[in-house]
Amino acid sequence: MSNDASKSGAEGTGPGILYIVSAPSGTGKTSLVKAVQEALPGVTVSISYTTRPRRPGEREGVDYHFVDPDRFRSMIEAGAFLEYAEVFGNFYGTARHTVDEVLARGEDVLLEIDWQGARQVRDRVPHCRSIFILPPSREVLAQRLRARGQDEEAVIARRLAEAVSEMSHYEEYDFLIINDRFEEAVAELQAILRAGRLGTACQARRHRALLRALLS
Repeated sequence: MSNDASKSGAEGTGPGILYIVSAPSGTGKTSLVKAVQEALPGVTVSISYTTRPRRPGEREGVDYHFVDPDRFRSMIEAGAFLEYAEVFGNFYGTARHTVDEVLARGEDVLLEIDWQGARQVRDRVPHCRSIFILPPSREVLAQRLRARGQDEEAVIARRLAEAVSEMSHYEEYDFLIINDRFEEAVAELQAILRAGRLGTACQARRHRALLRALLS
């Protein structure tokens, strides 16, 4: 989930493409998204609003916009969110206006959101594209959650149980990536974004002058 520009570089050639990226906690989604953002120009990762407490090392406006529940509820009432959901007792949401601004600049936007939020975005932005990321096994997922050292064992057990439910929604997505070898998964995610930019509508906006010259 997210909002706010993180990286520019697009040429302002028209609407960018909105991508949903979902995965169970511990799958490596955030690391994959960050690697792709660093490798490709014109990719913005949105920064979500959340009511959960800030973890050690997290920064306001970089990792999340941290707000209290009353502020979050007021934003819901004002229709400020493109999507929002409750996850493990905390709320997360994507601000609509920031995503619209970035897309209008011609940049692609990646939303790191869960399947609940993905359904909301598909209803409101039917032309968006969605990507689901899976771990290579449940055992690897458990190892990755424990390696983070952020949660107690009871929380990890709850996240593993919830992951099974989350993973059952993979069929709702356009693309599926298995994050076994990190570099390979990064390459696959890059390939999806690069292919999107080669679509006829995108290419026509980018190469207006060439097309006029060729067809005149």
